[in-house]
Amino acid sequence: MGAAEKMDEKYTYQDYLNWSIDERWELIEGLPYNMSPAPSRKHQGILKKLSFSFESFLQNKPCQMYFAPLDVRFSEDTVVQPDIIVVCDESQLNDRGCLGAPDLVIEIISPATAIRDTKIKLDLYEKYGVREYWIVYPEEKIVMVFKLNEKKEYGKPETYSKEDKIQSFILPEMEIDLKGVFKLI
Repeated sequence: MGAAEKMDEKYTYQDYLNWSIDERWELIEGLPYNMSPAPSRKHQGILKKLSFSFESFLQNKPCQMYFAPLDVRFSEDTVVQPDIIVVCDESQLNDRGCLGAPDLVIEIISPATAIRDTKIKLDLYEKYGVREYWIVYPEEKIVMVFKLNEKKEYGKPETYSKEDKIQSFILPEMEIDLKGVFKLI
C-alpha cells in the first residue's frame, strides 16, 4: 500500500460504498484512509508468494484465502482491506467481502502504512478478535506473528527471520519457508 490520506470527518459503511471506485479506501472507526498509490513491486512479490502458499495449502479444506482489495467489515464504521485474509467460517463471506473477524490477517508493511499496520490495525484486529495477525516487514525480511490468548489479547509476538519457517497457529499443518518468500526481493 502506498501513502495514506486521512480526513477528519466521520463516515459509515454506506458512505464508503458511495466513494470513487478509482481509489482504494479503508474506514477505521469512522475515519477514512486513502490507500494510494499502488503497492511496491517488493510488496506485490511477497503478496504473490504468500498467497500462493496459502492457496496451495487450503485446496479442498474449509478455510479460504483472499487478498486485497476485499472488504473486511468489522462494524458500521470500520471497513479495512488487509493484504491477505483467511476465513474458516463460510457464513462470514458474501459478495462484498467478509463480515466480522477473519481467522488470520496478513499486512505487508510499507513506509506509508507502518504506523497504521503496527498500531492502529493491531489494536483493531485484537479488539474484533482476529485470532492470528502477521505483520511482514519486506526491508528487514522478518515477520511478526500475534496470536490471541485466552484473555482475547495479543501477547508478545513471535518474530521470524528470512531463515525461519512459520507454522500458523490456526493452520498448524501448514508451514511456510520464509527463505522462498523473501528470495529475490
